[in-house]
Amino acid sequence: MASPTQQLPPGWAAEWDAANQRYLFIETATGRTQWEPPLHAPTAPIDEHGPSVSPPPTHHIPKRRQYAAGQTQAYYGTTDGFVEPSYGAAGVMGPQTQQPVASGPLFTPGLAAEQQFAAQQQQPLYQAPPSHEPQYVNAPGFGQEPAYYPPSAPVNQLADQFGQMGFGQKPLQLYTTNLLTSPPDPRELSHPPPEIRLPPNSCITASPYANADYTYQRCTLNAIPTTSSLLSKVKIPLALVITPYRGVKNGDLPVPLVTDTVIARCRRCRTYINPYVQFIDGGNRWRCCMCNMTNEVPQLFDWDQVRNQPGDRWSRDELNHSVVEFVAPTEYMVRPPQPAVYVILIDVSHTAIQSGMVATATRTILESLDRIPNEGQRTKIAIIAYDTSLYFFSMPPGTTESTMLVVSDVDDVFLPKPTDLLVNLSEAKESLEALLTRINDMFQDNHTVGSAMGPALQAGFKLMAPIGGKIIVLSASLPNVGAGALKNREDPKILGTSKESSLLQPASPFYKTFAIECSRAQVSVDMFLFSASYQDVTSLACLPHYTSGQTFFYPAFSASRSEDAIKFAHEFGEILAMPIMLEAVMRVRASKGLRMSSFHGNFFVRSTDLLAMPAVPMDQSYAIEVQIEETITAPFVVFQTAVLHTTCYGERRIRVITLALPTTSSLSELFASADQVAIATFLANKAVERSITHKLEDSRDAVMQKLVEILSSYKSSMTAAGAGASAQLAISENLKMLPLLVLGLLKNVGIRQSAQIPPDLRAYAQCLLTSLPSQLLVPYIHPNFYSLHNMPPEAGTVGENGVILPVPLPLTSERLERHGLYLIEDSQNMFLWVGRDAVPNLVEDVFNLPSYEVLRGGKTTLPVLDNDFSQRVNAIIQKIREIRRGVYYPHLYVVKEDGEPPLRLWALSCLIQDRADVLPSYQQFIGQIRDKVNGAGTY
Repeated sequence: MASPTQQLPPGWAAEWDAANQRYLFIETATGRTQWEPPLHAPTAPIDEHGPSVSPPPTHHIPKRRQYAAGQTQAYYGTTDGFVEPSYGAAGVMGPQTQQPVASGPLFTPGLAAEQQFAAQQQQPLYQAPPSHEPQYVNAPGFGQEPAYYPPSAPVNQLADQFGQMGFGQKPLQLYTTNLLTSPPDPRELSHPPPEIRLPPNSCITASPYANADYTYQRCTLNAIPTTSSLLSKVKIPLALVITPYRGVKNGDLPVPLVTDTVIARCRRCRTYINPYVQFIDGGNRWRCCMCNMTNEVPQLFDWDQVRNQPGDRWSRDELNHSVVEFVAPTEYMVRPPQPAVYVILIDVSHTAIQSGMVATATRTILESLDRIPNEGQRTKIAIIAYDTSLYFFSMPPGTTESTMLVVSDVDDVFLPKPTDLLVNLSEAKESLEALLTRINDMFQDNHTVGSAMGPALQAGFKLMAPIGGKIIVLSASLPNVGAGALKNREDPKILGTSKESSLLQPASPFYKTFAIECSRAQVSVDMFLFSASYQDVTSLACLPHYTSGQTFFYPAFSASRSEDAIKFAHEFGEILAMPIMLEAVMRVRASKGLRMSSFHGNFFVRSTDLLAMPAVPMDQSYAIEVQIEETITAPFVVFQTAVLHTTCYGERRIRVITLALPTTSSLSELFASADQVAIATFLANKAVERSITHKLEDSRDAVMQKLVEILSSYKSSMTAAGAGASAQLAISENLKMLPLLVLGLLKNVGIRQSAQIPPDLRAYAQCLLTSLPSQLLVPYIHPNFYSLHNMPPEAGTVGENGVILPVPLPLTSERLERHGLYLIEDSQNMFLWVGRDAVPNLVEDVFNLPSYEVLRGGKTTLPVLDNDFSQRVNAIIQKIREIRRGVYYPHLYVVKEDGEPPLRLWALSCLIQDRADVLPSYQQFIGQIRDKVNGAGTY
């Protein structure tokens, strides 16, 4: 008999509904379904492979056991409520209607539905349970055990939902572009990464949040090669970029919190249950998506503990959200959750006092006391001042008095008093407020020059080691007294030479050794550095690097410039007020065949893959390289990041981030799935690492070589030119901006070829390159460039998503006009470029000055004037400061076209498509790359 599909009108398809023993006719364009055929189609079953076969025979369907409310424990399982870790394969959601459905081995892809049902005739069948109970259906899967699915929408609606999520779609289409004739468009960097297209039935829910958002976790490839040889052929590094404690801004969904302490984990690989596992055995067991281990479902997994009644499994957050946080039971605690502890070390030497740092810092702490996380009234705080001696402050609770205790023997640090140095923030608030108003005056006439920062660190560590917490160091000069004393090793003669990399390595082992000791005691260190002269940022940044802290650098800080004071006060205040993860450890697990091989970022690797993080700040990023150890046969793989931590409010939690990616053996799909922003983020981390272990030149060469390898691989495998010389330079459309990002990285202060970059500035830039999340890193290596004088009328006004920004321009000075006003920003600094022929009206409207001639360049705060243009320009600057995650508050510099040469050159260095000094323009760079690619192809 001919297949019914041959007699259906165009745009219709038929699907055999085994449960109802009849056809379901589907209009493919709209998803509309009907039982009656649109034309007189035969009622025989459809076989997609040829002649039809008879429908499977009807079986006797025994009724499934049902339990009274008091017997739910037997129904929900027999475990003790805590199940070991797990990763599983995925199923698909079933129909909502209460019709008899089969339970047996999952469908095998490629076989007709009837053939598979026929093969299952000997399998037991279940009567669908009443509507208040979960249903069990047999649905297409990957040749594994029966899957368990929730009540949900009809199948065709689910198909639509999965289609919108990227499930079951065709592989990504590859589009080739010629870099020589296709100029880069900065707008492309704001696009999301290539779509993740998982195979059908990968996920057990239709939740749009089932896969990790790229702002939490992204991969350099959104399709994973099945073999290491395929990965080596494509030449793109396989790595994850993770921001586990991503900030939540307006419009962001908060991370769901599971409070019932029911945590299902795989017994073998310890993976947490997630939307990519598979329920089997009537929903009583689940199969891990990582190692395929079968695990018991915890007995309370389907119990609503708030209402004390059976719950809906499919409403559980861990089955619907890729990012979820669990309240941890006692099994996850080595000790009870500790309070948040802050020990603030303030440099009070002559230099620090004169710069105004001490006055700004103490005022900021005073204003931030109510913002410091202290929900349970448990937070503790201590303040230690230091120059060449140490100054402790005893603050007995219930008084407004404090006593200063001086320790001048810094070679053998001790605490002068066992109590009242580390005090409860709430109980000693009055004493703290009185002390903070007096510290600057106490040391106003201090003429001591020198810094015993090392001994101050040791004292702070002794004070808090039993508990852990955060040490915040404010330092205005090079530490030169006691432990960790450093010498000025800045030597202009070696800048730009092969010896320069020695300045990027710590000068003293003290800082790494002390940092590791801090890490063991759950102590994190943040550094705020203010020196106008050499401060050895390289050595001091070891402390945040190994303790998961942050480094902030304010060269030549002077509070007499209000811009300096505002920037420091904003960033310091945000750090004090920031909720942090304490006592954290992070581990990334992956499906069989994948292994985490190298780690980049601020942490200490405690064992082969366990990252110790005494305090995890918000919006700090980590990069992890992944190796393919064996052939991957699964249709998709899963990466899961778990961060066990204590909140600063005293609750032990586990944050779990799950990312599922399809596998492929297609080179074209690999190129089409590449995430250029993640690749650039990873290359920045690798470049910094190599500059320290080798030389800066080696670092630049390695980055350049990796780009050449990627382009050579694309040319040889994806273009007709193959191995021969070509007049084109081809790359996939989604990697079109990668060469410009690499050029921006090569021109960044962190690794740029130059004999003029002070080692402190280079070291600080390297701190940023290895800790900024991609959202901040991209503008740091590829700044944004806006034309303001002729921006469209809606720019600077409020739209649906806040203030509307102008369209970014290509980063070349060819776009500068002599009468124009431009904004250049790199997430750390902003430059307001004023052309020399700017009309008086523009200068008056923006700066409230009569003409260009009286305008002065340098750091500034723009006035907000009573005219439309001023308000729009100010709105754009404010929007840029607020739009990105993180605590950074960029300075604003006015740059006159004929103004101070150093400031002009600094601003112009952001226009990375231009030639600068020995560094090529973008067109020259692309030409060099093409020559190397053509040369590589002839070997």
